[in-house]
Amino acid sequence: MNETAFPDAALLAAVEAVVYAADEPATIEQIAGALAAEPARVAAALSVLAGRYRGDEHGIEIKAVAGGYRMATKPEHHEAVRQFIKSLKPPVRLSLPALETLAVIAYRQPVTAPEIKEIRGVDPSGVLNTLLEKKLIAAAGRKEVIGKPILYKTTREFLVRFGLNGLEELPTLKEFEELAMAGLEGLEPAGGEAAGAAPETPAPPAPAPGA
Repeated sequence: MNETAFPDAALLAAVEAVVYAADEPATIEQIAGALAAEPARVAAALSVLAGRYRGDEHGIEIKAVAGGYRMATKPEHHEAVRQFIKSLKPPVRLSLPALETLAVIAYRQPVTAPEIKEIRGVDPSGVLNTLLEKKLIAAAGRKEVIGKPILYKTTREFLVRFGLNGLEELPTLKEFEELAMAGLEGLEPAGGEAAGAAPETPAPPAPAPGA
């Protein structure tokens, strides 16, 4: 549906405002509830808005992320915005051990600390605490083996911070390694990006884990 074919300009503007203002990706159901609108009409409005921002004259886009929608900088402008953000404050970084552990969890989840230690060769306890504090991982129950160790999985916050709509969009291991070497500069505080101020970490779609 193109913009001229969408009959409710007020709804179109309201949906745009909600997506712009949301701190987290807004789902169709959340938007529909807030605006007392039919989910199908909200979905149609999002499709029109996504098409509007697709043009080269816009530096941002409306993107599906973690089951919802958010405004984000386009990939071709990530570097320009990243340089601007770096000029204001130092980026939030994860250590290389933390990134390596996060990669293991992302691709092997759910996975236990002993299994991570077997893969990486070092005790991951401290790194796991860091990732838990940053809400990039969460407990996913306990494995039914001797000792019943805790299972870990990535979170919705992980998807949001990496700009992924689902685990099927995980970057390849090589891309993850390149991200690690770059210090994960894309992990900026989440609030700024919703207002179009901070870039996302580019993550080109890749085959699902194990594919």
